[in-house]
Amino acid sequence: MDHLMNLLFDKSFLVMLCVGIMAFATIVTLGMPYLENNGLNDRLKSVAARREELRAKHHAALNAKRGSLRIEPTSYMKATLDRFKLGNILESENSREKLGSAGYRGQAPLITFMFFRFVMPFIVFSVTLFYLFLILHLTWSPVQKVGAAFVGALIGFYVPDLFVNNMIARRQTSIMRAFPDALDLMLICVESGMSIESSFNRVASEIGSQSAELAEELALTTAELSYLPDRRQAFDNLAKRCGHAGVRAVATALNQAEKYGTPLGAALRVTANENREMRMQEAERKAASLPAKLTVPMIIFFLPCLFVVIMGPAVLTIKKMMH
Repeated sequence: MDHLMNLLFDKSFLVMLCVGIMAFATIVTLGMPYLENNGLNDRLKSVAARREELRAKHHAALNAKRGSLRIEPTSYMKATLDRFKLGNILESENSREKLGSAGYRGQAPLITFMFFRFVMPFIVFSVTLFYLFLILHLTWSPVQKVGAAFVGALIGFYVPDLFVNNMIARRQTSIMRAFPDALDLMLICVESGMSIESSFNRVASEIGSQSAELAEELALTTAELSYLPDRRQAFDNLAKRCGHAGVRAVATALNQAEKYGTPLGAALRVTANENREMRMQEAERKAASLPAKLTVPMIIFFLPCLFVVIMGPAVLTIKKMMH
C-alpha cells in the first residue's frame, strides 16, 4: 500500500499518466471523424440503394398496370373498326389530347378507346333490356322499356369518356401534389449551373418515387427539348398535357425566360412559391367542404342510432307503464 501511495504521488508517474491520457484523447479525437464519415457513407449508400429498389418496383408496377393500353393495337379491335369504317366517326377532335392527358399515348390507346365507344352502347342496351324484362317486374309497357334501354345505350356511348376524364383528374391530382417539390429540385439544379434539359432529366429521375405521372411528363419534355425545333413548343406541350394552372404558369415563365433571357432561378422560385400556395389552398378548400359532405352521411347513419340510444329506454318505459 505504501508503494502504491508513493507511486501515485510520484511526479514522473503523474507526468507520464497525463501524457498518456492526452495522447489517447488526441488519437480518439483524430480518429472519430473518420469512423463517423465511414458510417455515414454506408448509411447513405444503403438509403440510396433502397430508394432505387423502391423506385424500380414502383415503375415496374406502373408499367404492368398500364401495359395493356400501351401495346400494339389489338388485331380484332382494329379489324372491327376497319370493317365498319368507324375510325373517322368515333374519333373526336380532342380524343388524342384527352388520352395524352390521361397518360395513354400512341395508336393502341386510341384504337381501344374508339372500339369501346362502339361496343359499349350495345352492351349497355342488352344489359338494360335483360334487367328490365327479366329481373325487374315493372308496370311499364314494352315500348317504355325499350326506350329506357335506348337511353342506357346513349349513356354507354359516353362511358369511355367518363373513364378517361376520371383518369385525367387522378393524374392531375398526382401532378399537383408533387409539382411544388419538383420545382424546388429544379431550382436547385438550375442554380447549381445545370441546363434546363439536364434539370428536367434529373428531376424526372428523382420525383418518380413520389409521382410517376409527373416524372413521365418531365421525361417526355426532356425528349421534346432535344428534337423539337422550337423549345417553347415543348413547354407549351407540357402545360397542355398536364392541364394544371401551376404547370401552365411555369411553362409561361420558362417561355419568357427563353425569349427575353431572364434568369431561370428567379422565375422558378416565384412559381414554386405560387404552386405551394395553390396546393395549400386546395387542401384548405377540401377541408372546408368536409362538413357539408358529412351532413347526409350523418343524417342517414348517425342520427337514427343516436335516436335509438336516447329514445329507446324512454319508449320501453312508456310501453311498460301502459301495460
